[in-house]
Amino acid sequence: MTTKNKSFQLHEDWAVVILGALVIVLALFLYVVPVPVYKWSSSAELSANVFNGKNLRVLLIQFLFTLTIGAIGAWLTGKSVRNFMLGFPAVYLLTIFALVLAGNTFIKSINLEAVIFSLVIGLLIGNFFKLPQWFRDTLSTELFVKIGLVLLGTTVIFSDILKAGSLGLIQALVVVLSVWYFAFWLCKKLKVDDELTMMISSAVSICGVSAAIATSGAIKGDAKKLSYVISMVLITAIPMMIFMPYIAAYFNFPQQVTGAWLGGSIDTTGAVVASGSLVGEEALKISTIVKFSQNVLLGIAAFAISIYWSYKKTEAGDESREKPTLKVIWERFPKFVLAFLAASVLFSFFLPDTQVAQVKDSLKNLQNAWFTLAFTSIGLETNFRDLFKNENKKPLYAFLLAQLFNVIVTLIIAWLLFGR
Repeated sequence: MTTKNKSFQLHEDWAVVILGALVIVLALFLYVVPVPVYKWSSSAELSANVFNGKNLRVLLIQFLFTLTIGAIGAWLTGKSVRNFMLGFPAVYLLTIFALVLAGNTFIKSINLEAVIFSLVIGLLIGNFFKLPQWFRDTLSTELFVKIGLVLLGTTVIFSDILKAGSLGLIQALVVVLSVWYFAFWLCKKLKVDDELTMMISSAVSICGVSAAIATSGAIKGDAKKLSYVISMVLITAIPMMIFMPYIAAYFNFPQQVTGAWLGGSIDTTGAVVASGSLVGEEALKISTIVKFSQNVLLGIAAFAISIYWSYKKTEAGDESREKPTLKVIWERFPKFVLAFLAASVLFSFFLPDTQVAQVKDSLKNLQNAWFTLAFTSIGLETNFRDLFKNENKKPLYAFLLAQLFNVIVTLIIAWLLFGR
């Protein structure tokens, strides 16, 4: 049974702000985590380059560093630190295995990234073996992804954010409004119940899991229905994350268009990062900024939904619903976006080039490590059977059709805004 820290608990987004800042400050002023070697092309090189004593020590240092940061995160968010420290080594070893596989020169030549291997490894273990609940409770997917995103801010020049951010916000507004309305209309046509309709519409149109959770909170939705929607989001994000970059490559889409398409279509932030990484650095930056533009709308959307739901239930005679307040916007706003922006401003304007050069590779390596850890965790916690527990398949059909509409509309808008 999981033991939680009841005396202190911080919202995960604020915990990420603290942890991301801690990693950056440590790199700048105290200790630069060395970068391990994963590249190999033969068994001889694997032994000489990856599994030599020096590289194994570097991997141990990285393990101890990420374990410490993760344990602090577990404490800040009220999770069991003891269980995290027991479960994290297994997640780390699986992640290193994925990174070593991806380090093969042939694998690199066909553009298969470590996040794909970590995800597949996690899925195989999570779906074919029964994992203890205490272990599942230690998985910190969102925490890992968001720390990686804060570190991504150190590589994104602020002028890029201003340029792509304005276009990204326009895309986000058009896509969110059109896709949300289409999903809502479709759910009503298929006679999906009201709670699932609201959660599905928000999850498809805004930002997946976070939007589903925020909407569930705004309408005080049923936990089982929320879990069902989250399962749909995670499972459909996997093929989209893998195949959309290859579709873009096949049709020679420009990186900016591809990034905007991925950032606006794929529902989970981590999957956006992974798919953007498959395309290239420019696509990764644009996809992240576009996804952040959608994330920024989350608080406003949750506020609007809470108003709608409150009046809907009041008209229906349910007086138990709380009247919404302006605090909802701030409560739902993704705070880690502030840390991403702060990191970008710091590295864009305030640090000398020599200092940036000293920490650049280390922070980039840690960013990749956190993302890969996150996708190992996603695989471990995603259960394909969850989609088929619900006897009524209409919510699944509604979700899939709305997602298809989302992919098409977002591609059109991405071309119009970023294809010039």
